[in-house]
Amino acid sequence: MLKAVVNAFKIPDLRKKILFTLFIIVIFRIGAFLPAPGIDSEAARRLAESSDNLIRLLNLFSGGALTQLAVFALGIMPYITASIIMQLLTVVIPKLEAWSKEGETGTKKITQWTRYLTIGLAVMQSTGVSFLAHRGGFRDSNNNPVDLIPNFTPGRVALIVLTLTAGTALVMWLGEQISQRGMGNGMSVLIFASVVSGLPGQGANIKAQLGWAWFSLIMALAVLIIVGIVIVEQGQRRIPVQYAKRVVGRKMYGGSSTYIPLKVNQSGVIPIIFASSVLYFPALISTVIQWKPLRSFIDNHLANQASIVHIVVYGTLVIAFAYFYTAIAFNPLDVADNMKKYGGFIPGIRPGRATAEHLDFILSRITLPGALFIAAIAILPSIALATLDVQDLPFGGTSILITVGVALEMMKQLESQLLMRHYEGFLA
Repeated sequence: MLKAVVNAFKIPDLRKKILFTLFIIVIFRIGAFLPAPGIDSEAARRLAESSDNLIRLLNLFSGGALTQLAVFALGIMPYITASIIMQLLTVVIPKLEAWSKEGETGTKKITQWTRYLTIGLAVMQSTGVSFLAHRGGFRDSNNNPVDLIPNFTPGRVALIVLTLTAGTALVMWLGEQISQRGMGNGMSVLIFASVVSGLPGQGANIKAQLGWAWFSLIMALAVLIIVGIVIVEQGQRRIPVQYAKRVVGRKMYGGSSTYIPLKVNQSGVIPIIFASSVLYFPALISTVIQWKPLRSFIDNHLANQASIVHIVVYGTLVIAFAYFYTAIAFNPLDVADNMKKYGGFIPGIRPGRATAEHLDFILSRITLPGALFIAAIAILPSIALATLDVQDLPFGGTSILITVGVALEMMKQLESQLLMRHYEGFLA
């Protein structure tokens, strides 16, 4: 692996891409520590040291910027949410579906509307975060409200909203620059940087709480979890496809064999993001309604990661969203129609609807183990909190899935770049 990295730095354009990506990551991390104007820095420090479980979950995607209400407090989440919404709307709105089939021109239109939606969501989320930061929506580990904006005036709130929205727009632009001129998918790389930045601190907390013995055991468990995630992420069911021979003029086309790769974890980390967002809604509602029985139930069960209710609901939501997003991302009917159009067929299966039903049957079967696996990974921090009283489990849940997934993606891209130039890569 080190030899592959050395080989990559020997190639000028690859070296520029890697260094440019690192430069953007440095800018992103600097923005995560620049506080928005009017923030109580002392309160932000206390919240960062001992925030409650829900705040820690949301703080994961901003690399610690949310609890400080930094310029990049919202991180890349508005863009991810906008991208998911646009992907869902593509199935519902015929105009967006037509754009998705127009190739590069349609992709540019959808990307532009995704940017507009990102800014709109950033304005709404930054406004909501500002009100929550003042009215006790942010709580420390002792469930005491923390007021991050003591001077809560309309002008101050407008300035904070403008700052956070501008920060989101800048993060979106930085991610696009990585995708165009750097290495890997820009948005994934920025999330990767946010998650990895918190791992050393979480590991140090575990060592301080449980000692070296438990720390070593958890690190050994982390290696097994990483191996399992790699196996599941790389696992796929290959459906053989045969293309019939066609004679057009004097040339013969087709007659080749290929396959359709159906991944075990087709939905990636999206179900965990969906489930986390759904679980955060009750906390927002209880903050607005201020009804004590409702607030008590939400704080003790839904918002408390150590609660059995939270673990069961969270795991169930992850499994449900895994099936939902897989159904959105992979349409068996479209795949079957395209195969039929170009003379392709699955051996032993009739083209058309029978092929679509066959693909849907296989997809539903292989999605179950993938959904159960990511649900188990997602609830690991909650189980650790309930059994060992570990506040931060560095190798569990969303963090480890994102870290391993993005690392695999970047490794594959660098591997292909090295092989194109006849250098030995990671997997050689």
